[in-house]
Amino acid sequence: MPEHVCGPIDRTTLALFAGASHDHVRLHIDSDFAKAAGMDDVFAHGMLVMAYLGQFLTRWRPQSSLRRWSVRFVAITPLHATVHCRGHIVEILEQGDERLARVKLGAWTDNDLQTVDGEALVALG
Repeated sequence: MPEHVCGPIDRTTLALFAGASHDHVRLHIDSDFAKAAGMDDVFAHGMLVMAYLGQFLTRWRPQSSLRRWSVRFVAITPLHATVHCRGHIVEILEQGDERLARVKLGAWTDNDLQTVDGEALVALG
């Protein structure tokens, strides 16, 4: 599966995503608040990175082919990170009359820190 690269994530990206998603958690948009909470700075919304993974999947197969998708957030995606979405097919199976691929996927920063781990079930035909 071809890698999907997004970013780098900047403050404008975070502000636009906060507005579009109505997720105005201050840890993602207010540096002073994030630093007072013990963080180095603001960081990306988990759902932003999940959206990048959604783009990764739908660039490979149409959205209508997606049967199941789950993720687990495993680390924070820091400000200025470039996100690399990757995946590979781990199994081909038949379910009813459909041929499906079970895909292991995830997102990594440019420093090779995995921030999201997931799996999808995608129709192939």
